[in-house]
Amino acid sequence: MSAWATANKLVLGQVKVDCKSNEITAIPELIKVLELSGCIVTIDAIGCQKEIVKLIVNKEADYIITLKKNQGNLHTEVEQLFKDAISNGFDDWEYSTYKNQEMSHGRQEIRHYLMLSNISERLDPEQKWAKFNSVGMVEYIRTLNGKTTVETRYYISSRAQ
Repeated sequence: MSAWATANKLVLGQVKVDCKSNEITAIPELIKVLELSGCIVTIDAIGCQKEIVKLIVNKEADYIITLKKNQGNLHTEVEQLFKDAISNGFDDWEYSTYKNQEMSHGRQEIRHYLMLSNISERLDPEQKWAKFNSVGMVEYIRTLNGKTTVETRYYISSRAQ
């Protein structure tokens, strides 16, 4: 398991994943040895765990973590939250949007980004997730060889807009 500073193309730290374990146990060990103050930690869905988020926040860092169906109820609630916000025209919502489009190697990709902020009272009133503030949605539309696919991904974050 490695921690990267992608902008600098550097490995900041590594821990070995025990053969009788998985990344969920290795991630906390890696977080413990890193200086994260002021950083934004991004992790794929395997890191979407309350204890991992708590460790990141305790290191004075923010997080953006992929949310998949491994967090069943939260995933369903986030999905519904976006449906509600969109259908209500974002009335009474703090939100931001961004769109980009790329053409490369015969492939066209359009990404629609949507972030809803200050949602902790709606999704986590008991504050089970440390510093949970925002949820993000990215809709990927890819066209390759005349075939279009659409994929939607969700994220949880301690960041505001």
